[in-house]
Amino acid sequence: MKKEIKKFLAGDYDVIVIGAGHAGCEAALASSRMGMKTLALTMSLDAIADMPCNPNIGGTGKGHLVREIDALGGEMALNIDKAFIQSRMLNTSKGPAVHSLRVQADKRKYHIELKKVLENEPNLTLQEGEVVEILVKSNEAKGIVTRTGAIYNGKAIILATGTYLKGRIFKGEVNYSSGPGGLSPSNMLSESLTRLGIKLRRFKTGTPARVHGDTIDYSKMEVQPGDEEVVPFSFLNMGKNFDVEQQPCYLTYTTSETHKIIKKNLHRSPMYSGETEGVGPRYCPSIEDKVVRFADREEHQVFIEPEGLDTKEMYVQGVSSTLPEEVQIEMYKTIVGLEKVQFMRPAYGIEYDCIDPRILKRTLEHKDIKNLFFAGQVNGSSGYEEAAAQGLIAGINAALNIKGKEPFVLDRSEAYIGVLIDDLVTKGTNEPYRMMTSRAEYRLTLRQDNADLRLTKKGYDIGLVTRERYKKTVEKKEQIERELSRLKSTRVTPTEDINQFLKELGSAPLKTATSLYDLIKRPEIRYDELKDIDKDRKELPREIGLQVETQIKYEGYIKKQMAQIEQFKKLEEKRLSENEDYDNIKGLSNEAKQKLNQIKPDSVGQASRISGVSPADINVLLIYLEQKRRREKNLSDD
Repeated sequence: MKKEIKKFLAGDYDVIVIGAGHAGCEAALASSRMGMKTLALTMSLDAIADMPCNPNIGGTGKGHLVREIDALGGEMALNIDKAFIQSRMLNTSKGPAVHSLRVQADKRKYHIELKKVLENEPNLTLQEGEVVEILVKSNEAKGIVTRTGAIYNGKAIILATGTYLKGRIFKGEVNYSSGPGGLSPSNMLSESLTRLGIKLRRFKTGTPARVHGDTIDYSKMEVQPGDEEVVPFSFLNMGKNFDVEQQPCYLTYTTSETHKIIKKNLHRSPMYSGETEGVGPRYCPSIEDKVVRFADREEHQVFIEPEGLDTKEMYVQGVSSTLPEEVQIEMYKTIVGLEKVQFMRPAYGIEYDCIDPRILKRTLEHKDIKNLFFAGQVNGSSGYEEAAAQGLIAGINAALNIKGKEPFVLDRSEAYIGVLIDDLVTKGTNEPYRMMTSRAEYRLTLRQDNADLRLTKKGYDIGLVTRERYKKTVEKKEQIERELSRLKSTRVTPTEDINQFLKELGSAPLKTATSLYDLIKRPEIRYDELKDIDKDRKELPREIGLQVETQIKYEGYIKKQMAQIEQFKKLEEKRLSENEDYDNIKGLSNEAKQKLNQIKPDSVGQASRISGVSPADINVLLIYLEQKRRREKNLSDD
């Protein structure tokens, strides 16, 4: 007979964070640093800031999120700067809008360093425990219950459960209940969410095998070194000299034999046998998916990446799989350079419960249950960076709710974080959502290099950024403005020396006096190259020079984008009530009424991005708001 667990009151907190992955860490730190007494509960203290998949931070689009987290006072950038073992700036052959920093992490050190930060945060209590129930009274979150019967009262609850909710591992015909990396799953919390009326669905992700570095033939592979000049992730570390011996990664390829083995055993993959119900990520497919979807390809890229400095484990990026272990071993040995490879951990797929994020406000608070927040993979996103960004916003808004202050929302024109959250809560997602630069309409102004200029004041205003850091950002902005002004007023004349100098740079000679500002507008001329003819120039930090050059070269495009943002803002400023009943608005299509009542958008701008709401429906909303405004004005005049 099953004994009933005796419940007991274990403590009172302002904010309780469930989970201490990348979302949970940022949420807990944000709320505690904003003065909230915070409890962070994790299934395992050894899994804090764990990297169960790829051992890196950043990449295209994702690097922008990390810089924005840093600018707002988050921790991810500072932590990876302590734990990186290779640094590369991606897309440098393209424009600055898509430049993205990507670094390899020593995954163990990343965990250790962030655990230290959490342990030393004054308002934060870090504890191991499994949450099995969310306590809600009168549609307001009030606390949680753990598996051992401990009750913790809280004024706000943040769920950042990652892939642990009813996690299930798949390796061919073998499948079993488990969290990532063999850790325990959270099997009881899902029932509590269901009882609260929150519908759950299944998503899936996967990870490749880890192999022994000594069993790889690197001579058959192409070396991928780090950049000679290390650019840090945190703006606080700009200009710092990083004395790090960077570790190489390696590029290799699958072969026709690899593909034959996969095709021969497809029926044994749970993805194709129908055993899994979860939807997997489109932009990070398994090797089985790649072989099926790109049947004409003779080879696929494979990157060999170190997991850390104190381990021989190597991560085989590009070959995640749910095939049986013996098939994996046979298949991996057909990859160039892995002919004698030895497995240390096999690849696996993992299925887990998550929510439809359209039940959330843009603050990441549940629309119907006050002070209940969700962040990270439980919202249908994928990736450490996407999770951390959501955790930060959830932590900030939980603290602001308790303080009775206005919510903190970033819109699409202000940050990639705004794009990420708006996409999730407005459009929803039918597969694990991944951030990419192509998702941002205003990416020329939302560059990774100017995240501090865009967001640090906002972080300072809400209490996450220190006064000292804010002053540094203000000084940086002033330096940029002074240098732009100086370049506009500094003119060079068409002397023989100047024209010879321009000729050597492959640029046309001057016919009349020209400002240095206008010279930098020429595509072939870089800001740094003008120092020989710029006698009044003072030595400036590298990041200042890059900002100056970017603002000059893209001035016309930036002005055009700012005009587009102004139009965007006009619709965002037309607010809609969360109590609006759209069935009562004549002229809206039936689909629009249904979608608007379901999502309850904050503004006409958000309404315009809902699938099924047409431009004609938006015009109806604008007319309705104007008529409503006039009625209210007439009443006030009377």
